[in-house]
Amino acid sequence: MPLGFTYHANAQANFKPPLVANDNAFLGDIQSNEKTVPDKPLSAGFYRLEKGTPLVYTYTYEEMKIILEGEFEISDENGQKVTATKGDVFYFPKGSTITFTTPDYGLAFFVGQRAEGVA
Repeated sequence: MPLGFTYHANAQANFKPPLVANDNAFLGDIQSNEKTVPDKPLSAGFYRLEKGTPLVYTYTYEEMKIILEGEFEISDENGQKVTATKGDVFYFPKGSTITFTTPDYGLAFFVGQRAEGVA
């Protein structure tokens, strides 16, 4: 049987990721291929950070992010630091430790090489 696509109408505005850390970091998977390709899972969703406590995260998987709204300050253990705005794309390799902060808020879409809900 042929497989059809999955559609999430106006997801950027309608999907509200749950709180995952501190009182200002929200992340939620909106889609995963885990059931159809269990040996090579990919999960995608939204990450929102609001002004407040920085989020320091060590990746246990590969991830790519595109900034959709707002602004992030993103830095790594190598001393790289970037002010990220709409349209910027990032690759975070497995094992990297990244610090995310924001002067107000930031919203990003991500795709990670991991099972759903593992972040």
